[in-house]
Amino acid sequence: MASQLLLLGLLLFATFSRILATDPSQLQDFCVADPNSDVLVNGVVCKDPKLVKADDFFFRGLNMMGNTYNDVGSNVTQVTVAQLAGLNTLGISMVRIDFAPYGLNAPHTHPRATEILTVIKGSLLVGFVTSNPNNTLFTKVLEVGDVFVFPQGLIHFQANVNGHDNAVAIAGLSSQNPGVITIANAVFGSNPDIDANILAKAFQVDVDVVTKIQAKF
Repeated sequence: MASQLLLLGLLLFATFSRILATDPSQLQDFCVADPNSDVLVNGVVCKDPKLVKADDFFFRGLNMMGNTYNDVGSNVTQVTVAQLAGLNTLGISMVRIDFAPYGLNAPHTHPRATEILTVIKGSLLVGFVTSNPNNTLFTKVLEVGDVFVFPQGLIHFQANVNGHDNAVAIAGLSSQNPGVITIANAVFGSNPDIDANILAKAFQVDVDVVTKIQAKF
């Protein structure tokens, strides 16, 4: 009997852990974000339903190409709760990613979301790396209409493998505010800097190599 109760407890714990690992479900039809509220909650305070308008559920401009004139040759246009108030509590968001020829959406993670991506123009080399200790790389070249999923929290990337044409992808994310941690920016561009000796030891390189990289961020 005790072993059965233990098993039931473990199953309940696993179930509730899974539930708590995603955005909480809404308890009403909608909870449009009120960015003007001074109240701090895990998410965004609800706007008075009597003041909600159709525009609170509307975003225009995802058809517009983003500016890819930067060091990595890519641009991410976000549609999260910050841009679309009606997403609050709904547990979803989306992005458009534009790539210049050989453009890169550098290795990054989404701490709060799984991402599902589809290519709508060009070709993309995509991939993600599993957690320690295996650090297995799963990678694939995607063509127009192909879909690839990046599990929550894992480091992943997309790169335009065509040196002549732009590429475009649309991605959905399982959080109203998925967050993004770009690995190079976080490690070498932190404020203040991580001590160069620590990074040199971590990456097994000379300190001067680290300081040169940090200078770029």
